[in-house]
Amino acid sequence: MKCVSVYTSNFEVFSDIYEEIINTELKENEEKVVEGVTVSESGEVPENYLERMRTKPEVVVMKVKDSDITILQHGELFEILIPEKENVLN
Repeated sequence: MKCVSVYTSNFEVFSDIYEEIINTELKENEEKVVEGVTVSESGEVPENYLERMRTKPEVVVMKVKDSDITILQHGELFEILIPEKENVLN
């Protein structure tokens, strides 16, 4: 799974720019600023990463309706996990 990190703790801000982030092409380890928020392509995460994060009480796990994309929120960070078949970021 590919991971895109979004550095904000504000869900409303994240929600407002989510579509733009998903449609932004990022190269591995590339950082961009989207409407004042830093977004980084963080490479691949191991398959067990999602399961490990689910067990932590401080992590919120969200599924995107009609896709296999999962969003993790913890601290001042959102992580968008995109399976390779859903990889719209190239």
